[in-house]
Amino acid sequence: MKKTPFIIALVLTFVLEVIGCYYFIGRPQQVKQDPVAVNECLYSIEENFGDEEQYSTVLAYTILDNRGTVLYTNKEGMSSSLNEAIQNQDLIMDLVIQGETKGKVIFDNDMAEIYTRYRKYLFWFLIIVLAVQLIVVGIYYVYLRRTIITPFQKLNEFAVRVADGNFDLPLLVDRKHIFGGFTEAFDLMRAELKKARIAEKKVNDDKKEMIAKLSHDIKTPVASIKSTSEVGLCLTQEERVREKFELINRKTDQISGLVDNLFQASVEEITELSVNPGNHPSALVKELILNSDYLERAEDFVVPNCRIYVDRLRLQQAFDNVFMNSYKYAGTRIEVSAECQKEYLIVRIADRGPGVKPEELPVLKEKYKRGSNVHEQDGAGLGLYLTNLFIKKMDGKLVLENGEPGFIVYVYIRLAG
Repeated sequence: MKKTPFIIALVLTFVLEVIGCYYFIGRPQQVKQDPVAVNECLYSIEENFGDEEQYSTVLAYTILDNRGTVLYTNKEGMSSSLNEAIQNQDLIMDLVIQGETKGKVIFDNDMAEIYTRYRKYLFWFLIIVLAVQLIVVGIYYVYLRRTIITPFQKLNEFAVRVADGNFDLPLLVDRKHIFGGFTEAFDLMRAELKKARIAEKKVNDDKKEMIAKLSHDIKTPVASIKSTSEVGLCLTQEERVREKFELINRKTDQISGLVDNLFQASVEEITELSVNPGNHPSALVKELILNSDYLERAEDFVVPNCRIYVDRLRLQQAFDNVFMNSYKYAGTRIEVSAECQKEYLIVRIADRGPGVKPEELPVLKEKYKRGSNVHEQDGAGLGLYLTNLFIKKMDGKLVLENGEPGFIVYVYIRLAG
């Protein structure tokens, strides 16, 4: 729908207003007494003077005698004297009967009534034309609102959403309004911005995940170096060598602190840690546990022969976290066993430490939650949280229990197939 019909309609109504005003204002001025009708009426009176029933009634008039007395009138409210007739600009004619003037005939000047009547016509004509104009303007406003105002408001709301980072709500394309092409372009921009935001998020998450992996991979050998240096410190008696071992201990503590900070910061910002499980032989479990037990505190154990559904890297990190916790909080020998039950290979890892309070067991798998037995041990409360997260994403589960004594971790690993 174009705006041309509205403009044409408005112009036509304005033209009608001008024509109507000209007609109704100029028309009364063109209304004059018809001399023929006046003469015929006067002749009828003169011929039938005295017989009122024969008088003509075509025009409104009053008959006065020579003394000014009203002899006859066919209309109420007419001039009843010559003075009134002159004031009203009525037409005054002599009444001549057989050559003798018998009086005056006053013909009514009805211009005031005509003006009043035409003013009413003009008033209602203007009311109708103005109503038509209002209707046209109202329809045009609705048209403008639908094609310009509302689409512009939607574009503005869309821009606000995009500025706030909300790229999910599309902008509906409507080619019937003037912003149709812009709407499509804006929606394409939204789609491209969404793709760019997703790609940016993926790159950032990949970077943070890589940092988390590296910090974890660094932490394990650093802990091994520290434990070895502590053993060397206890065995040597030479002061110079002891100083070197103490320096190694301080530096490994410093590295561990930096790695912990880096690991915590990266994990806090990662929105999703990818886990890509696949089919593996169960012998992988023993290999990963032995890798995690760098202090060799685990007793000999056997893993049943089966196939499991795991992500090698994430399962290694899970076992690393379990053994690291046992080293820090128990410091005892570790008993490991494994058995197949229904859909799972269940790996049981138990130490002989003090365990945790029963009421603390449900929250240990939450982020930043630690038991009350930490005793100034370093940590961020992320180990069991990440372990539980990884195991769940491999369709398994993590169960924590207190032993008598000790702390027991059950790792349920999904069987393949």
